[in-house]
Amino acid sequence: MRLVRSIAILMALSAQPSLAADAPAWTGWSQDLFARATTEKRFVILDLEAVWCHWCHVMEKTTYADPKVQELLAAKYLPVRVDQDANPDLSSRYGDWGWPATIVFAPDGSEIAKIRGYIEPERMQALLKAIIDDPSPGPSVGEAFEIKPAISAFLGKAQRTELARTFDESYDDKLGGWGENQKYIDADSLDLAISRAEAGDATATRRARQTLDAAVALIDPVWGGVFQYSEAGSWSHPHFEKIISFQSQYLRQYSQAYAQWKDQKYLAAARNVERYLTDVLLSPEGAFYVSQDADLDHDVDGHAYYALDDAARRKLGLPRIDKNLYARENGWAISGLVAYYDASADPKALAIAERAAKWVLANRALPDGGFRHGDRDRGGPFLGDTVAMGQALLDLYAATGNRDWLTSAVRAGDFAATFRDDAGGFFTSKTSEGQAGVFTRPAKLIDDQIQVARFMNLLNRYTGSDGTRELAAHAMRYLGAASAEMLRPMPGVLLADEELATEPTHVTIVGHKDDARAQRLHAIARALPARYKRLEWLDLREGRLPNPDVDYPDLGEPAAFACSNRICSFPAFSAEELQANVAQMAKLKPARAAQN
Repeated sequence: MRLVRSIAILMALSAQPSLAADAPAWTGWSQDLFARATTEKRFVILDLEAVWCHWCHVMEKTTYADPKVQELLAAKYLPVRVDQDANPDLSSRYGDWGWPATIVFAPDGSEIAKIRGYIEPERMQALLKAIIDDPSPGPSVGEAFEIKPAISAFLGKAQRTELARTFDESYDDKLGGWGENQKYIDADSLDLAISRAEAGDATATRRARQTLDAAVALIDPVWGGVFQYSEAGSWSHPHFEKIISFQSQYLRQYSQAYAQWKDQKYLAAARNVERYLTDVLLSPEGAFYVSQDADLDHDVDGHAYYALDDAARRKLGLPRIDKNLYARENGWAISGLVAYYDASADPKALAIAERAAKWVLANRALPDGGFRHGDRDRGGPFLGDTVAMGQALLDLYAATGNRDWLTSAVRAGDFAATFRDDAGGFFTSKTSEGQAGVFTRPAKLIDDQIQVARFMNLLNRYTGSDGTRELAAHAMRYLGAASAEMLRPMPGVLLADEELATEPTHVTIVGHKDDARAQRLHAIARALPARYKRLEWLDLREGRLPNPDVDYPDLGEPAAFACSNRICSFPAFSAEELQANVAQMAKLKPARAAQN
């Protein structure tokens, strides 16, 4: 019987879509869920979905409308539906399984099965019956391995070489992008490729540009904005969800690509993402919404809808927009807009970014410097909200020279430090959505460790704080051990290691902030093609910089200095001089590959 049940679960993993209509009533995730399940001797089935998710809608329309599925659920299950965007604790725990993700629990909260993606009605029937017959854990439930942090905060040469090999082998040389089936820009992979390209790596340059060129096909030619991904190993079969994480990422990376290569098509791509972000996802309050649905409704899917022109779309109506306002998602959007401002010098983008940041500070800030996720949090506060906003605040500081943004970023760093686990790494949340016997400790998401390491390291570069440096190292020791146990490519770990080991491109403008000549120099410095950058503006009327590791002379007129390894260039007074000085200083910075 156990073999039959396992086969049923494995069949569910490879499900294909069918059609129907309707859906059952659902309960939410609650603290008494498993007490109730134990009393009623029922299994718990969790449908972890997303508002924007096409296959979630198909599953609601077909699988959960099927009478036999509903009969089985009514007999032996407590069905629970959760919006993963609103519940970062659950989404971080089961992010590898969806969306939709289907998790079945025993009454005591132990996991029985985890199924990725759409499950057609017949396969769901087989799964539910098999679990009733034999509720022992299925093949999808594996033992979590224990991670003991590495001794060093830096990857050894052998580990870096192995991580680089798996990263390189994941590249699709024929079509571009990392990975073969679903086509989209993987954020860390492209960041790593751009970093290599900046250092003169011809292969990385070719891969980055091939991917950027191909991914333009995912940008909606009518309204702008980028679709989530394309399927079937092609860039021309998109899934039509428009999610703010992708808008923010593509906006940032196309802007940085334009700064690097000055190719107008990259600036045009960034502009097309920016207009969607600020026209459609921007709320009247000045903060950003979460997503726009892939489909208009159950009857008009994205393939039909997004093939229409503007007038025809508007005649039918607009796909649903998730109008929640989350701190994390706004942090991502702010960083994307700042990158666009740096590359395009569009003051409107900066004004929108600053307004969003002020809204988050006024409406999502916690007393100790961190941020809530939404208006009401379950299981929070969450590390991701504070780190995303902390990075956004650092980006605003670099883009404006306004020290208030840096002060807020430092407070965010102090709060993020409270998620530290002495046993290694950082918890994803302060509390857990779990309960007695059900993942009572918060998760430790690998992506969170990467973002903490990178944020704390850059914060250290701006402030000189030994504490933030140690927090970055703490995250890296966990990542060093975790990445050694994982077979998948982990470009984010390589990025974090590189940034911890090397200095960023460091440019300082010395001059009054109300002096037009200093403003021009700052604009030139903002547009420099450096993904990993420390940009400061020293107006001596404000006192010394927060990390005064270089003493800059007052020349009586505005000047820009490029520094590396505590050696600074001659002052620059023009774009040409500053670009030459940055290039000269870059030669003094040792490559990561040459270090231990």
